[in-house]
Parts: sequence; structure tokens; C-alpha cells
Amino acid sequence: MDNINLVETFSEFKDFKNIDRETMMRIIEDVFRSMLEKKYGTAENIEIIVNIDKGDLEIYRIREIVEDDGVEDENLQIGYSEAIKIEPDFEIGEEVSEEIRMSDFGRREILAIRQNLVSKVQEYEKDSVYRKYKDRIGDIITGEVYQVWKKETLVLDDENIELVLPKSEQIPSDHYRKGDTIRAVVLKVDMRNNVPQIILSRTSPIFLERLFEQEVPEVFDGLITIKNIVRVPGERAKIAVESYDDRIDPVGACVGMKGSRIHGIVRELKNENIDVINFSSNVSLYIQRALSPAKITSINIDDKTKRAEVYMKPDQVSLAIGKGGFNIKLAGKLTGYEIDVYRDTVGEQEDDVDLDEFTDEIEQWVIDELKAIGCDTAKSVINIGLEELVKRTDLEEETIADVLKILKAEFE
Repeated sequence: MDNINLVETFSEFKDFKNIDRETMMRIIEDVFRSMLEKKYGTAENIEIIVNIDKGDLEIYRIREIVEDDGVEDENLQIGYSEAIKIEPDFEIGEEVSEEIRMSDFGRREILAIRQNLVSKVQEYEKDSVYRKYKDRIGDIITGEVYQVWKKETLVLDDENIELVLPKSEQIPSDHYRKGDTIRAVVLKVDMRNNVPQIILSRTSPIFLERLFEQEVPEVFDGLITIKNIVRVPGERAKIAVESYDDRIDPVGACVGMKGSRIHGIVRELKNENIDVINFSSNVSLYIQRALSPAKITSINIDDKTKRAEVYMKPDQVSLAIGKGGFNIKLAGKLTGYEIDVYRDTVGEQEDDVDLDEFTDEIEQWVIDELKAIGCDTAKSVINIGLEELVKRTDLEEETIADVLKILKAEFE
């Protein structure tokens, strides 16, 4: 066709991702039909044939042949004398099909066609991406890191669609470089300024749930149900599981032989500690399991205030609280109860000394570090021992040794 290289024009769009051939043809036809309607007042009698592969576009205007003095609408009718100039054998009442060429249009109209095509294709592309990922919220996707910024990382999927992984949705120990492969869950999809924005997450509990579905067939098949998941990303997670089949041990199935199933998940989450707990409708038992690995001696539960008073031996308190307080914090979130831990002093010697009594010999920040793991008396520190204290705190071994020396001297 004249004045426009349709092969070149179509080739710009026919390979657009997420747009199939039929849709592309429909978009092109709609754009041309809209232009012809403006030019002729109606497009009802216009036939448009699009061949994207060859870059061909054929447009025909069909008009009815009437008497020369009977033409009421030149867009729909043609006089007999004009019709026989096209084909001498035409008769009144027949239809004339005339090809409309691009040379019949002005330069402005041709430019408008190109602009409308670009606009329509881009609009469809954005809408297609939005719809695709709106249906994939909660699914794990694998992408390639394209660009790393301070506040977010740009990821491309296998169709080069741009996805965003904000810093707030990354595990603290996550560090990426361009070209790295990344797995994350689709958290949400928004339209901002008419552009779809797909937000990924590696910190969401849903990400951990999907990882279990991938690694544990019984979870994927529904034989094991995940009741609840709570996380401190990169540090610790607790997951409550339940099986309705008595023959299946839900905890054992999730962990796998020698931890084979859970090891892959732990590696993906940058060595995040994962406690798999057998769910129970018995609140007392559920809380006891949630506080694992600590062992309790007794528990008082107030269902109205959703509080639980847990008593345990002094050497178990620091285990219950955990490093940074993560264990007790996550146990509370998992069970829905606010848990208060108390030392069970029955049978214990009453001559223990509060750590605050040693502020003249031990620096306050060291005392605070010991309290953070549940040790607020001299004997509670001594009973744990040097090696365990090194593991549970961020204190240097030399510092702990000095503290133990000071505390033991109090009882000699």
C-alpha cells in the first residue's frame, strides 16, 4: 500500500510479548476502523483484511448501486454511471467493492494511525501483565536480578517482565548482583500511573508456606495442613502443622529423613532456624510445644485475656526466651497468647543474688545482654555454663569467663 511501510509497521508490534496473533489483528483492525469511521461517518460498510505475517492490510468500502438521482448517502450508495466506470457489467441493486488505499489519506491521518497503534498495543500489554500477575499472587516465581538499588532490586521474569523486590521484603542477609537467580513470592500487584507494578517478597510467611509445598509432597497434596506460620526473617520461624491421617507424622514428614526436606528450605532462607510444631487444639500443650526447645514445669492460662503464665526451671528460661527474644516472641504469635515466663523456684536455694547487685563489678551492658537471654540472677548464669553462654549471647568468651568468676566468688 502507498505512503506507509506496513511490513515495517507490523513487525514493530507482532512480536510483542503477551499479545497473540489474533489479538494483534483485532487491535490493528479496530484502529483502522476507528479512523475510517471519522473519515466517512460510518464504518459499517467497511471490510478490513489484516495479514500480519506478510504485513498486508486491505480495506474495501462496499456501496449499493442506485439510480444517479437516487444517491442519498455517498458513503453507502453509488450512482449507476459511476459504478459502470469501475465495472461495465454492474447493474442497479448490486454492490460495488472499492479498495481504499493509504494514498487516499493525508499525512496527519497516517501518523495518527501509527500513534494509535502504539498506544493500543502498550495499553493491552500493560493490562495483560496486570491480569497475568494478579492471578499469580501468592505463587513463587523465579527471576533474574537485573538491577540492584539501595531501596529495591529489579528482577526480570522469563518473559522480561519487570518485577520489584523492595529492601523491606528481602531477608536481611540477602545480597544480590546482576545476573543472580532469585526466588520469591508474588506479594501484590498494583497499577500506578497506568503501569502495573509487581511486588515480590522473601519475608512473607506465604513464601515459607510455598517452599514447604514444593519440598513436602504431603503438604502439596493436602495430607498435611499448615495451620499457622510466624517468622522473624533470616533469624527464626515457627510453623504449626497438622495431619488428619493418623498414619502420617506431620513433623517428621516436613523435616524429612535426617532433615533432608527442611535443609533445602533453610538454605533458601539464609539459614533461618525453622521449628516445625505439631498443632494441638489443647492450648496448654500447644504453648508448651511452641516454646520448644525449652521444657516447662507448669502453666496457667487465662483465656479471657489471652495470657499464659509459664513456669520452668531457671536453666530453661533462657531457652524459652531465645537469642534476641525471638523464641518467646514467635511462640506468642503462633499461639495467639501473650506468654510470661517465670522461674520455678520450688526446691531451689533461696540465697540467689540478682544480677543488678553486681553493677559495681560488671558493666551494665553485659548485665543487659545476660538478661536478654533470661538470666537475671547469679545462679541462673552459673548454671548455664561458659560454652552455652558463648552460644546464646553476643559476648566474648573472655568477658563471660570474667563474669562467671565474679559470680562464683559470691557463693564461695
